Amino acid sequence: MNQTGRHSKKRKRKMVKKSRYYRERQLRILYIGIGAGILLLILILSFAVKGCSSRKSKAASSSKAENISQTGSLTVTPEPKMDPVSLTLSVVGDCTLGTDEYFDYDTSLNAYYENYGADYFMANVKSIFSKDDLTIANFEGTLTESTEREDKQFAFKAPASYANILTAGSVEAVNTANNHSHDYGEESFNDTLKALDTANILHFGYDETAVTEVKGVKVGLVGIYELNDHLGREEQLKQNIAKVKQDGAQLIVVIFHWGNEKEEVPDENQKTLGHLAIDEGADLVCGHHPHVLQGIEEYKGKNIVYSLGNFCFGGNAYPSDMDTIIFQQTFTIDQNGVKDDNVTNIIPCSISSDSDYNNYQPTPAEGEEATRIMQKIQKRSSWIKDGTVSDSETATESDEEYDENSDAFTDSDDTEDPEA
Repeated sequence: MNQTGRHSKKRKRKMVKKSRYYRERQLRILYIGIGAGILLLILILSFAVKGCSSRKSKAASSSKAENISQTGSLTVTPEPKMDPVSLTLSVVGDCTLGTDEYFDYDTSLNAYYENYGADYFMANVKSIFSKDDLTIANFEGTLTESTEREDKQFAFKAPASYANILTAGSVEAVNTANNHSHDYGEESFNDTLKALDTANILHFGYDETAVTEVKGVKVGLVGIYELNDHLGREEQLKQNIAKVKQDGAQLIVVIFHWGNEKEEVPDENQKTLGHLAIDEGADLVCGHHPHVLQGIEEYKGKNIVYSLGNFCFGGNAYPSDMDTIIFQQTFTIDQNGVKDDNVTNIIPCSISSDSDYNNYQPTPAEGEEATRIMQKIQKRSSWIKDGTVSDSETATESDEEYDENSDAFTDSDDTEDPEA
């Protein structure tokens, strides 16, 4: 091959190499450009999103600032106000719906039940109870078939069906903490609670509290049994009131079985516990056990009705004192709690519709009898001044004698059928 041909081949090889080099270089530049473009696009999008978010934040801040500048404070949506609710409660004393097995059956409450039925007993007060919002009584006795009588002078029982007396009379709730709740042992107490449940009667007492809703208001009920030297009642009272508060109670009623039988003035234990109940949050305190009426004290704007006396009382066919009352109080509750208006109504009654003996039919008093009972309440209330009892007014008004070893008082001329 001549020299010219060799040079020609070399030039061709060089040209091919250069052409390949330039193509690879162009591809590299293209790839770099594409990568740079993608990166630039990402940056642009990132700044765009950030800017949008920033504008929203500024807009929100600006709106918030405008809101603050216009009103002077942050706008807070108020909670809906609770319209005031008015509740009328009726409270009555001892309801012993049964008899002692040693009493004369023909004059017993049980005989009246068999002859007249459950509707008979509250017939004269049902119209009052049916118009209130809640009626509370002290249920003193047992509803049981148990024959295991406790070793005590007086023990009361009746069949479970006697709970219908309460239902028929428009009584909705009962306290069960008292000295006759276990007359036939623990079994009788449990039987009583079952009978009350069956009759749809709300019950409370001892460590069992209750909270029931009435017209949208939660009413807390506490029942305490305190007699003579029973200890630990203050702590029990505090715990039970705290419990109903925890359960949402807006109105709290405390019922005590306390004091001394036939005493017309409250003792120091009654006053101490009554005041403590209100200090702990009770709106109303009512008591029973003395079997007679005691006065009413207003303490810190709240009422303490120390003794309501008997009511539908199967413990005595011939009691010497048949005076009693229905204590009513109307409460107004709003979003701030119970108002301090203290609207009360005292309805004087007799435990019997017959003035000569107890026929177990509580009846509102009229005319002079109603006036006499109201004057009795006013007088006995006047003995209680600033939490103390006036010494000059404590003379007893009766000649009745008390047997300290029993659960009952007996009149000096009436020992056959004593009170419980």
